Amino acid sequence: MLTADRVIAAALMVLSAYFMWHATALPIGWNGRTGGPGGGAFPFWLSAIMFVAAGGIIVRSLRVRGDDSGPFFDPETLRSVIVVVVALVVTVALIPWVGAYIALPLFLLWYLKIFGGHGWVLTGLLTVCTPVFLFFFFEVTLKILLPKGMTEPWFIPLYARFF
Repeated sequence: MLTADRVIAAALMVLSAYFMWHATALPIGWNGRTGGPGGGAFPFWLSAIMFVAAGGIIVRSLRVRGDDSGPFFDPETLRSVIVVVVALVVTVALIPWVGAYIALPLFLLWYLKIFGGHGWVLTGLLTVCTPVFLFFFFEVTLKILLPKGMTEPWFIPLYARFF
């Protein structure tokens, strides 16, 4: 498993470096004209945090002394990863038709309750609060419209209120 940790962490570091490089195409500092961060700020700094976290995983794996003769992935872990990847692909495929505010809660409901076996209180709270948070964070605060698919008419009263 240590080899898997190191390989995946190294891949995440490479991916993070690519994202940081790509984010610099937009300004990453404070934009005095708009009174907020530049368009590349969030992708750059989130990628930088991911880079540091992956580096921490590599450092931690190098400090561990142990036998690394086990399989790279055990079959149960590989099955879980494949099931979640398929669910994410289905979620992304649903977004153009039903919108992000329906597809993401459906994924959360499946992931938390069915796949994860969590209780209804946690599942309900996260399934309802996540799209509300996303709406206010992206659409109201950052003015970035997320895809709504066939649910677009439901948002007209909200647009009238917040824009």
